[in-house]
Amino acid sequence: MAMRVLVTGGVGFIGSHLCRRLLDDGHDVVCLDNFFTSSEKTIEPLLQEDRFTLVRHDIIDPYFPEGQVDRIYNMACPAAPGHYQFNPVRTMKASVLGLINMLGMAKATGARILQASTSEVYGDPELSPQPETYRGNVNPIGPRACYDEGKRAAETLCFDYHREHDVAIRVARIFNTYGPNMHPFDGRVVSNFIRQALAGEDITIFGDGEQTRSFCFVSDLVDGLVRLMEAENLTGPVNLGNPVERTIRDLAEHVIAQTGSASQLVRRPLPPDDPKQRCPDITVAKDRLDWAPSVVLETGLSTTIEYFRSINLDEWTPPTPFWEAPPQRQ
Repeated sequence: MAMRVLVTGGVGFIGSHLCRRLLDDGHDVVCLDNFFTSSEKTIEPLLQEDRFTLVRHDIIDPYFPEGQVDRIYNMACPAAPGHYQFNPVRTMKASVLGLINMLGMAKATGARILQASTSEVYGDPELSPQPETYRGNVNPIGPRACYDEGKRAAETLCFDYHREHDVAIRVARIFNTYGPNMHPFDGRVVSNFIRQALAGEDITIFGDGEQTRSFCFVSDLVDGLVRLMEAENLTGPVNLGNPVERTIRDLAEHVIAQTGSASQLVRRPLPPDDPKQRCPDITVAKDRLDWAPSVVLETGLSTTIEYFRSINLDEWTPPTPFWEAPPQRQ
């Protein structure tokens, strides 16, 4: 059934792929974005679609849609430390005030809403892999707290609106995701490594490079989001990510090998509160959504590297002045 779908943060990396998927599924898509960390280049092909509407708007301010809204994907929030720490108060406002506005819309229209939460709600975990039942190890006053605690508060809001106002919610905890449409200067580890390798620059590793992450290709992630949104009797939270754990050093070596670069690895101090381990337990997604990632890292990196080769870096500008300074998202 065709629906009218609102995607906040729809110009961003994951949001742009989600908009494409929803259009391909036959839905009308309204995309909201304030362009703080995104570029219109990610959605240029979508602008020709009759069923796609782009609205420049910051969800911190109320938004009143024209007509019915059936689904809301709330993807809006800076996601790389250099960006969310650039204006931490505004980051918290996006997570809390912005979501309150979206939950209010869902309540008023009867729309189902999916909140893009994050693996960062687990903080620097003392348990691995992390199941949804794990409550995390988060520093509430550290430099990452505006994002980590903002997303935790957002989950609280979702469940309170669900319990108090019967709003139909879905909460997805997204682990590291990569693929085409990544902003080359977004500060994420995959985009940083590929950009540095293609330029023949040293690849910067924070700490000893033995900290782990799990890398999920964006098409797999988007499929998980859509499945969760349309699942019945499942509020979440649900982990969506690749359960194959990789060290940061291993990722860097894969990028060097697949680009044919002569880049060398250089180390910098580990940023405060940077998680040493990140790996999802996706049992719930497997059992309830029949979902698991299918794209292996080598294949996904190849596709992502080709994307980076195809773009002109001179046409992209760093979203914030601190895009290349520690701390880096890993």
